[in-house]
Amino acid sequence: MKILVTGTAGFIGSHLALRLLERGDEVIGVDNLNDYYDVTLKQARLARCKEHAAFTDVRLSIEDKQGMEELFAQHQPQRVVNLAAQAGVRYSLINPHAYMDANIQGFMNILEGCRHHEVEHLVYASSSSVYGANTSMPFSVHNNVDHPVSLYAASKKANELMAHTYSHLFALPTTGLRFFTVYGPWGRPDMALFIFTKKILAGEPIDVFNYGNHRRDFTFIDDIVEGVIRTLDHVAPANEQWSGDSPDPATSQAPYRLYNIGSNNPVELMRYIEVLESCLGKTAEKHLLPIQPGDVPDTYADVDALVEDVDYRPTTPVETGVARFVEWYKDYYRID
Repeated sequence: MKILVTGTAGFIGSHLALRLLERGDEVIGVDNLNDYYDVTLKQARLARCKEHAAFTDVRLSIEDKQGMEELFAQHQPQRVVNLAAQAGVRYSLINPHAYMDANIQGFMNILEGCRHHEVEHLVYASSSSVYGANTSMPFSVHNNVDHPVSLYAASKKANELMAHTYSHLFALPTTGLRFFTVYGPWGRPDMALFIFTKKILAGEPIDVFNYGNHRRDFTFIDDIVEGVIRTLDHVAPANEQWSGDSPDPATSQAPYRLYNIGSNNPVELMRYIEVLESCLGKTAEKHLLPIQPGDVPDTYADVDALVEDVDYRPTTPVETGVARFVEWYKDYYRID
């Protein structure tokens, strides 16, 4: 297939593009290489994709309306995976407008491109952060998520609503994936595993928020990519049993689906740090701090719907996943 993937210089996007290329798909990769974090890392991720002749590298911001119109018209992708976004909960407290530009206006341009060019299926990144103030565990896609606690989360919830509108009005099949704490090789420098590794190796203390009482459904990148590809290949169907009298948030009479994509196995933050210390052979000095604004104490994904529909079964324990990250980190940064 010819597949448009946005955010191909990003963590998940680069891994996904490689997997699609390796199975024989043609990938149109879009990224603006912004400086939210180290651009050289983004370029290094892209370099791996560029080794494949079937990869087309496009420098473009998805919030560029005219540029996106021209992109869809030129390349006519059959399917689209939108992973480009302004990420990060804490950064949304500092630069909220970046989230409106990329996550709202940018997603609008994606939807319009799909609508006008008869795209067969749009898969897009949502986030576990949409669960916000919810405390019922594990988080279920069938639960209401109307109480976000960060602007990032609100922007992702808005994406789900926008996608449903286009599925309803234009019969555009859309699938939203609520990612749960993705980690692994080629990860983002603003995420905990990357920050902890860098500081522990440098002998610097690490900040451990919520006094280490967080639990996260840490999900290894390979398991995430497998789930994305399976949902991409499984075009979202309408739910013929859907009822407006008792509406299911995860499905619709329109071709619309929402799924959690996580390990279904929450791990305490302190255990995660212990595993990292073991892999590095060093003990971290820890600064225990209160929870930060916008953070949620726990995440835990109910992935039953994804298992039922596409036989998604994450298999990577944190002990294996963290070890593979550390191996990559030392190799990439040339640390003995």
